[in-house]
Amino acid sequence: MADILIIEDDTVIAGSLSNYLKSEGYSVRTAPGQREGLRLFRETPPDCVLLDVSLADGNGFSVCTAIRSSSEIPVIFLTASADEACTVAGFEVGADDYISKPFRPRELAARIRNVLRRRSSAPKILRCQNITLDPSKALVMKNNQEVFLSALEYRLLLLFLSNPGQLISRDRIADELWTISGEFIGDNTLNVYMKRLRDKIEDDPQNPVIIKTIRGLGYKAAES
Repeated sequence: MADILIIEDDTVIAGSLSNYLKSEGYSVRTAPGQREGLRLFRETPPDCVLLDVSLADGNGFSVCTAIRSSSEIPVIFLTASADEACTVAGFEVGADDYISKPFRPRELAARIRNVLRRRSSAPKILRCQNITLDPSKALVMKNNQEVFLSALEYRLLLLFLSNPGQLISRDRIADELWTISGEFIGDNTLNVYMKRLRDKIEDDPQNPVIIKTIRGLGYKAAES
């Protein structure tokens, strides 16, 4: 069963939620504030975070922003405020759902099941070294900073990260890029795209570690 992290400074609410979710078969950890919550999150990432907006040593918006800098784990905000601006702010920092106090435990359990189901059906986030690629958003990140790629550069990176450790021939790459561009991709053009891509994703493009050249055969992406 899924692991739930509750970050809530009201010990009564945190305790009752923990007991209820454990009775539903979930593994549950609790933290009273921002610092402890992020420590537990980083120590062992949960499957879902229940996050209060108001915390003694910070606020839920900051916690959600920190989580979203490195993870797509579902976050559900718990708040006593039904203010629309507060709700919008929660979604803007990456919340998956928002539920106002007081709420019925069974409703919360249904919301948890819903976000877990949505996440499990979403395309898998691809990782290699310090690069992540989210196919559902066409989003590429390097060291938690967005990398802006052209359509062909993105398609090229997606091909490599979808096949870690596998040799990808130049012919196969040309076929993939031709499909997306509608024009034939020759060796010289492929060399240009590989250089552009490496300039954006490699720490040292002259000595690549994410996508290595296999001379005379093609390329191979490092295994994550």
